Amino acid sequence: MGGSVKAVVVERFGPAESLTVTDFAEPTPGENEVLVRVAKAGINFADKHVVEGSYSYRPPLPYVPGIEAVGTDPDGRRVVALPRTGGAWAQWVAAPAATLVAVPDAVTDLQALAVANQGFAAWHILRTAGRMTRQDTVVVSAAAGGVGSLAVQLARAWGARRVIALASSDAKRELAVRLGADVALDPTGEDLADEMLAANDGKPVDLYLEMSGGAALDTALASLGRLGRLVTYGAASGRGSTPIRPESLMQGSRSVVGFWANDLVTRYPRITAETMTGLFGMIAKGTLTPITEHVYPLAEAGKALTALANRETTGKLVLDVVD
Repeated sequence: MGGSVKAVVVERFGPAESLTVTDFAEPTPGENEVLVRVAKAGINFADKHVVEGSYSYRPPLPYVPGIEAVGTDPDGRRVVALPRTGGAWAQWVAAPAATLVAVPDAVTDLQALAVANQGFAAWHILRTAGRMTRQDTVVVSAAAGGVGSLAVQLARAWGARRVIALASSDAKRELAVRLGADVALDPTGEDLADEMLAANDGKPVDLYLEMSGGAALDTALASLGRLGRLVTYGAASGRGSTPIRPESLMQGSRSVVGFWANDLVTRYPRITAETMTGLFGMIAKGTLTPITEHVYPLAEAGKALTALANRETTGKLVLDVVD
């Protein structure tokens, strides 16, 4: 290697619209890393915050965003690559060899990207953090998004008693119902708490997947019944929620659990491989259908992030690095 690659490079933190493609030094793999030739790279809501400099992790600049890619490893295999600290929005990326997962022929590049990070998150939000059971009524916020659209399907496939979806438009609510939700509600409605009770036979809910923070998290916590679990995995609203007093959780034996996929991906590659194998198997059987209709050329990374922030998209957003 030793030359340059085409990449989206953050020279200074700022608005997503300022992103451009430029020549950048080819990545140098670290210890136990390999180079992967990138075909397509995934886009996540957190990427917008990283680009703006408002994320909890502020990488050193210059920085190439992107935490997931599908491409070809040195052995010629088609693989999902999960780089430790970004770099996927480029023609080549360095990623830990232990986290590479071969993509079966029955799974497309777009489908693989849809579950590489967001499918992994949905799986472990429900099973590991949320401890979902077949008796649970599960509420999924942002149910037409990358994580939410998969969480709705997984909760249904794993036998949740009821799935309540929250989505911001009629079209997105209709999509959530098609994916398996029993009912889809408008999260901005003034009577949301009452509507959730009505959708659950007048009972509080058991498991609530929340990614906005702020007032939405307050509503989620107030909606939990006995032994209810709230899993918070994002702060898309950019607003703080009301501080929680731990002793207030005692009555009703409620739990509030945080989840960040990197805590599993970067530390437990075996879990990553096992989860990806399970997700790929569900796709091949037709029990999981990733939504992958938004594909942008690499040069339009900023446009893609803006569309995502404006809630103009559904499912997984993808950058086509080869095109």
